[in-house]
Parts: sequence; structure tokens; C-alpha cells
Amino acid sequence: MKRLIFFAIAAAIVAASCTVSYKFNGASIDYSKVRSIAVIDFTNQATLVNPSLVNNFNDALKDAYNKQTRLEQVRRNGDLQVEGEITTYAITPLSIGADAYASENRLTIGVRVRFANNTNPDEDFERTFSANRTFASTSTLEEVQDQLCEEMIEELVDQIFNATVANW
Repeated sequence: MKRLIFFAIAAAIVAASCTVSYKFNGASIDYSKVRSIAVIDFTNQATLVNPSLVNNFNDALKDAYNKQTRLEQVRRNGDLQVEGEITTYAITPLSIGADAYASENRLTIGVRVRFANNTNPDEDFERTFSANRTFASTSTLEEVQDQLCEEMIEELVDQIFNATVANW
């Protein structure tokens, strides 16, 4: 009888100490060590400038951390810090038609990111992320850039989020 009680208590202790954690947002953050993040506004250093790009990008990046983590957003000196600049906003012709004009164009956005983890400096990095979309040359950039930029911003934010807090 004593053995049965001992095994029942031991099983209860083992079951209580084992936990499985599923995080559907992809973030793997130790909230006991990391409590805040500073997302410092990115600047636009690209040669070709889309006036709304930098504001839309900054808002989307801050929203991602706000919606997908419990980190408090601070202006400076967070446990995590993300900053950088938009380095590329470029259109390049992709394929040339029989008439020697481009039949497709590619819009590319490149972002240089500096990430600092003040609780674990081994995770610090400086890296460039990029996204691009192709569009037909029958469309002008003004006709397609809002939709394409929205898609690319979402892709870039996902890449940055995954590199900084998802540890993928």
C-alpha cells in the first residue's frame, strides 16, 4: 500500500513538472528575461523613394511585435532592440519582348536590420532582408505599387520577426 501511494505521488510530481508549450505565433521568447522591445523607426535611404513606404513599414513592424508578443514597446533601451533603414526600392526590367521593351518588371524592397538582444548578446545581428514582386509592363508603377508594397511589407515584417524572436 505504501508503494502504491509513493508511486502515485511520484507520478503526480512528474506529471506536474512536465509541460508542453505550443505557441501559434511563432515567437519563442523567455518572458522572465525579456520584457520589452524598442522598434526604432527605420529611415529611407533608397535612391528611389516611395513617400508612404517608410511609415507603412514602421507601423507594420511595430504592429507585428505588439500583436504577436507580450513585449512592452518602449522608445529606447529595450531588452530587444530593432532598428535599420530601407536601402533598396528599385524597379528592374525582367524579360525583354520582341520589340526590345521590357514585358515584365520587378519591384524590389531591401531593408538592413540591426538587432540587439540585451539579455543575450550572442543573438545580435546585422542583416539585409529583401522582397520582390513582378508586374507586367502594361501596368505603371503608380497603378500597382500600393498593392505590391503592402505584400512585400508583410513578407519583410515576417522575415524580420522570425529572425529576431522566433529563432527559426
